[in-house]
Amino acid sequence: MRVCLMIEGQESVSWEQWLALAGACEDAGIEALFRSDHYSSVFGILDRGSLDAWTTLAGLAARTRRLRLGTLVSPATFRHPSLLARAVTTVDHISDGRVELGLGAGWHELEHRANGFDFADTPTRIARFAEQLELIHREWTEDGFSFSGRHYSVDDCRALPKPVQQPHPWLIVGGSARRGTVDPAVRFADEYNTGFAPVDECRARRRTLDEACERAGRDPASLGFSLMTACVVGSNERETKARTERMLDRMGTPDSPVRVMLEAGRDGWIAGTVDQVVDRLAELEEAGVERVMLQHLAHDDLEMVALIGAEIVRRV
Repeated sequence: MRVCLMIEGQESVSWEQWLALAGACEDAGIEALFRSDHYSSVFGILDRGSLDAWTTLAGLAARTRRLRLGTLVSPATFRHPSLLARAVTTVDHISDGRVELGLGAGWHELEHRANGFDFADTPTRIARFAEQLELIHREWTEDGFSFSGRHYSVDDCRALPKPVQQPHPWLIVGGSARRGTVDPAVRFADEYNTGFAPVDECRARRRTLDEACERAGRDPASLGFSLMTACVVGSNERETKARTERMLDRMGTPDSPVRVMLEAGRDGWIAGTVDQVVDRLAELEEAGVERVMLQHLAHDDLEMVALIGAEIVRRV
């Protein structure tokens, strides 16, 4: 089991805090630092803000040495695929091949309205995401091509320079294992990431991915499977309880829709003492999860990052 950290950047994470988090991850031996790609608080807290995801990662790429960096996930609604492909390639060059792109269809309607992004119905967003995934993959791997789709068209596209990583940066598709994201992932992605799912649901979603791969003639072992979920870990029960209360405070008022949703899915969290978390990770690994992106909402708590490295990464 591989362990990564995931930070909700739109909840007022400053540049100084990003530098501290990246440094803490490198010191702790954590494989990768992922950040959300949002511009507005997902908890509806209006005075929280966000630095841009990809320019933040570019800055971190220049200030780190071995830490992998990526988004979970970039909405297809925010950027043209040619722009996103080049942004990721730029970070790949700055980092000397340490970038990963997580891509999704976009879901936060209020954020789109507030920032002037088009928010179409679900089938349209899924179709746009599928075209974007294909275009990014082809811009990274083909010398020149043309494409005419429902949402995007390019004519003799020659995206240069190519990324450092070959054949391309790691491509992650985020979703809940439904066909609209699974089928494009089977065609173009290296990994499928699902969120907040308990062990049995992870097992079922891994099975869905395997079946889709087999139908498409792809080796299921070639498509990675990961879980992003809320994480709280303490060295003892008292510390765990205190961190849980602090995390809930960061999620806004008890009636916040996203907080209500996350609390309802607490059986999908990775939470507890070190021993309890290690046991949960073993269960997830048995269910087919190959790595976890631990959502750390109290982002200024660097002691928990150190604990994850010293006790969790070391044991799993």
